[in-house]
Amino acid sequence: MKKVLVLGGTGFLGSHVMKKLEKIEGVTSMSISRREGIDILDIESFIKKVKDFNPDVVINCAAHVGSVQYAIANAGEMIKENLQLAINIYDGINQAAPSATIINPLSNCSYPGSANTHYEPEWQDGPVHDSVLAYGSVKRIQYAIAESYKKQYGTKSINWLIANAYGPGDYTDPNKVHALNGILLRLIQAQDKGDKEFVIWGTGKPLREWVYIEDVAEILVKSLNIHEQTYPLNLAQNKAYSITEIAELGAEALNYKVTLKYDTTKADGAPIKILDDRMFRESYPDFTFTPLSDGINSTIEYYKKVL
Repeated sequence: MKKVLVLGGTGFLGSHVMKKLEKIEGVTSMSISRREGIDILDIESFIKKVKDFNPDVVINCAAHVGSVQYAIANAGEMIKENLQLAINIYDGINQAAPSATIINPLSNCSYPGSANTHYEPEWQDGPVHDSVLAYGSVKRIQYAIAESYKKQYGTKSINWLIANAYGPGDYTDPNKVHALNGILLRLIQAQDKGDKEFVIWGTGKPLREWVYIEDVAEILVKSLNIHEQTYPLNLAQNKAYSITEIAELGAEALNYKVTLKYDTTKADGAPIKILDDRMFRESYPDFTFTPLSDGINSTIEYYKKVL
């Protein structure tokens, strides 16, 4: 019997991870989140909860997230909270369950802002893009924390670099929702209002790799069988679509004939983010990603139910 603790298990990614774990024979899972009355920022209550459960593996889905615009406007709050979360998680696990392995889904926004194709050996070869300074910098520090705890305490970590996630279960607040979901959410709302125009935030030109949330959850659950992977590995398809292309695909899925307009007062972020898949395919040659069209349709169905 393997005991798996999911941090942020009621959130966008964490809820999908919990559902997958519940289907695995021989696994007992538990979630810790603010919604369930435990704040990881309260280190004493966090340690007590971890001691009581005594996990073998910790899947860390806890984070303060938001859109690019949100991250810029709330940069101080975001870096403070995410940094404290990262420190408390490693310190708390080291005190309460020192033999547990910690699995971290890091963000590809921690790659250098000037990099186009993101290749793991070049992960820290330059500063992160200024638009994601608060969030991307902490993800690099999270790796440094993992390495430091490994050196002193022998803490085992498995780190993944994840592209822009999308799919059912995300926020309905346009400022907090992930990028692709935000476009679909606003398209649905615009169609419901009968708008003839749809405004894209920024130029629509940035290229992004997108990954369906179920695929991220699947790879994190598969990581239960990995002993250690401290240096991060891309969860990669090596394929990108522009913001404009996503809006066009979303409008097509909705059968919504609309004219796209652009609010160039909004920040674009880095121009290109594509994850190199060579190292990933060496380890996971048979991993199948959800087609973008299928993922968009599922996400639209979700938002139509909850809006």
